[in-house]
Amino acid sequence: MTDRSPASSAARPHRHHWRRDLVELAALFCAVAVADAIANLVAHGPRGPFLLVASAVALLITAAFHTWWARRHSHAPPPGDTAPSDPAPPAAAAPVGAGPAPAATAALWRMRTTVRDEPGSLAALCTALARHRVDILTLQTHPLPEGGTVDEFLLRAPQDLASAELARAVAQAGGHSTWIERADAHDLVDTPTRVLGLATRTALDAAELPLALRQLLGRCTIHSIPATTLSGRPNAGADAPVEGVLEATVMRLRDPSGGAITVERPYLPFTPTEFARARALVELDARLGPRVPRSQDVLTLPEGNEITVRRADGADLPAARAMHDRCSERTLGLRYHGPVADADRYLGHLLSPRFGRTLAATTASGKLVALGHLLWDGDETEVALLIEDDWQRRGIGSELLRRLLALAVEAGCDSVYAVTQSSNTGMVAAMRGLGLPLDYQIEEGTLVITARLDATPVNSRLPYEVPRDRLPYEPGTKPQR
Repeated sequence: MTDRSPASSAARPHRHHWRRDLVELAALFCAVAVADAIANLVAHGPRGPFLLVASAVALLITAAFHTWWARRHSHAPPPGDTAPSDPAPPAAAAPVGAGPAPAATAALWRMRTTVRDEPGSLAALCTALARHRVDILTLQTHPLPEGGTVDEFLLRAPQDLASAELARAVAQAGGHSTWIERADAHDLVDTPTRVLGLATRTALDAAELPLALRQLLGRCTIHSIPATTLSGRPNAGADAPVEGVLEATVMRLRDPSGGAITVERPYLPFTPTEFARARALVELDARLGPRVPRSQDVLTLPEGNEITVRRADGADLPAARAMHDRCSERTLGLRYHGPVADADRYLGHLLSPRFGRTLAATTASGKLVALGHLLWDGDETEVALLIEDDWQRRGIGSELLRRLLALAVEAGCDSVYAVTQSSNTGMVAAMRGLGLPLDYQIEEGTLVITARLDATPVNSRLPYEVPRDRLPYEPGTKPQR
């Protein structure tokens, strides 16, 4: 088959233009002759006017038919044109036996599975998902050192497709160690964007490191192991190496503030990729050093005095101890639920961002008069207040409590609880003033008030857990239900 260039094809009409001129001239002569014959027939014939009208009507009918035909077929492709200049994307062919198309409503799933590290394994898995009308929104691959690959998917599946059926299809396609859970709209953010956002939050606030690790690694338990105990002795398990340790479902990292951070996920082993991301966040926190946002609010109390509410950290330890000295034994006993003499020991842990967040209320002269704590406690969150005797009953506790709950919602907590005594009417009134659904539990004279945070996203969990045997203060541990 001979190829002809566009240039040679375009030049041919110009080379033989005289032939076309002769044909057009001959056609013109024929048209003149026909017109002359018709004119003579109309002018000299007995029915000339009738023929003239009939010809006009025929021309009008022909023109009308041509217009109708052109409008009806104006969008049809030319005959034989199989390659349009701007073709539309072809629709995906339905797999054989796939059944009807899914409904408009769909469910989001997060899925992880392990496949063989060989050509075609991922293609077989995607084909199995397509048979069930499952759309793959995102895909991440985590190579394993011993061979194989962990594939992490974000899927959009028909609402009536059960997770068991989805797992069975994956297993038949060669996937194993499969883990599936519901996802929400927050998971639609791609991984690089999410990691950059977590790094930004960590850079702005040291207290964000535990939260960032929890959001990065998903459902897991994070333990903070301080370098020393409350009595000053070295803590067991707080000697993590600088490079960290990865042991299947356990990840141990060195805490930049001292001690170690242990991350556990019993249902699914960590991959080297996840370990590298977590270690990068910890290294970022270590390089930036201690930092707390310095934003503050100035509030005017009903009596006219102004107080400043701000975030507190270890730098406020001397001022917090001075406030302890000004508080009565009853006030300290209601707060710490234990020996008053040990109250100063708890402050170092309470002011550390690894155990939660702390708000401080100071007067116009800079004197610290109140502390509000939001403490991570397993899958729950505790709120606690300590207000100097001379500043109680002035609305400071309610203001601190509202801000602590706002921090809890931001951290993704489902609920918060307060451990107190039924005689502590100030704390009870402050919790009731939140306007949230409250649950009350009384056990051996201890009152536990739980507030449910309706604004918290579904399926969110507390991102940080402090082991109960290393709590800053054991006497304040929430009673078991």
